[in-house]
Amino acid sequence: MSVRVRRIYDPPEPDDGLRVLVDRLWPRGVSKEEARLDEWPKGLTPSTELRQWYHGGGSYEEFRRRYGTELEAPEAAELLDGLRKAVQDGPVTLLTGSKRPGESHADVLAELLRD
Repeated sequence: MSVRVRRIYDPPEPDDGLRVLVDRLWPRGVSKEEARLDEWPKGLTPSTELRQWYHGGGSYEEFRRRYGTELEAPEAAELLDGLRKAVQDGPVTLLTGSKRPGESHADVLAELLRD
């Protein structure tokens, strides 16, 4: 079971497995061909309000808590279950445009998928 987080701006690697964009907005400067995505489940991304709150100076711990609550909504929970199943079938790479992937929603998702 392999889940990793990478920036969408990094070139694809052979061991990426399923490549999933986990950002609500398309990353600037990346073409769809360059991204080589397999999935883009927008319903799994943080809400616009939560994303703006966090980027406006909200704490990471509170962001994690609020995002966890959002992931309990039916659509997000179903998409998360789908990714859990995909992880059982092979490697999954969560892609984000975040400059700090280790302090982003992608990291929260990766932790949930590893549990």
